[in-house]
Amino acid sequence: MMKIEVKRASVKVRFRKLLGGSVLKGTVFNKWDGVDTHLSVESDAPPEKLAHLIRNAKNGCFAEGLFVQPVPLNSTVEVNGAPLPFEGVTSD
Repeated sequence: MMKIEVKRASVKVRFRKLLGGSVLKGTVFNKWDGVDTHLSVESDAPPEKLAHLIRNAKNGCFAEGLFVQPVPLNSTVEVNGAPLPFEGVTSD
């Protein structure tokens, strides 16, 4: 453990994405333009120690990892207990 005292911390996250197309026409799509985060910390610890703590937290964050690196998505669908593979959705 790093044993750094943090009196208060808060984060604001803004998702910039576009959802478009038509459900009825089967043309629904989404496009990500980015994700913005703002971290506010209150602490008497030296800035270099806080920077080290924050870097460790960001590097270990599963959510941030999904946005900053390609992640394979494998999907399966099951209907009434039977597999339902179809092109463009399932990995089968």
